[in-house]
Amino acid sequence: MGRRENPIDRTVPARAGLADFLRARRQLAELTYRQMAAHSGAVSAATLERAASGTVVPAWDTVEEFILATVSEKDFFLEGIMDHGRRLWIRARRATRAPYYVHAAPDPTLLATAADFLRALRQQHVWAGYPTPGEMERTSGPGELPTTTVRRIIAGEALPVDPQQAIAFLKACYVVTATDLEQWLAAAVRGLQDVPARSRNLAKWVQAHQRLAEQAQTDAVAEVRRLPAPLEEKQAA
Repeated sequence: MGRRENPIDRTVPARAGLADFLRARRQLAELTYRQMAAHSGAVSAATLERAASGTVVPAWDTVEEFILATVSEKDFFLEGIMDHGRRLWIRARRATRAPYYVHAAPDPTLLATAADFLRALRQQHVWAGYPTPGEMERTSGPGELPTTTVRRIIAGEALPVDPQQAIAFLKACYVVTATDLEQWLAAAVRGLQDVPARSRNLAKWVQAHQRLAEQAQTDAVAEVRRLPAPLEEKQAA
């Protein structure tokens, strides 16, 4: 396994937690960083070793390559491993980058006004690890989320101009399922009803919410169909 690694830097517990996860992945795969880099072809051994040091929060692309380079027959559910790694990465980013503390992700079902909605968007941005405006723009479609608009939303100076922009902002903050997005759009509809300048375009928000509600229902049905059949059904078959 090569030379002995330095102890993980535990100055920031959330950052150390990510490093613990990455080192456990490498130990399970029984690979050196040089071997992992050869498997990856996208990141160097030095970058991988630094990612697991606890001294930095690596880019998500590095974490993803680290996980992929350590996949083996011992892993049964890669998607679950990736999800766990992303949660640890977001927690580490939040601990090292957020300008203020948010103890939990905001609950859109509790929002009543446009001010509540804007405040919750800002809190979700912090909860997502405080991605930069440039990062958020790159994760969105062309022209959907300009960096200047992101900065104004983060600063609490402006609401998204339309539902597409709100959805793009939320997706860039890792709110991605139709079920979750539907709850956020429902909150926007509630809040914008009392904003005269926005009420003229309220129909767009209502229609976007309805589409998400329908998609959420479709996704729920598909999820049920993916569940294993009950034992009695299997025996009957």
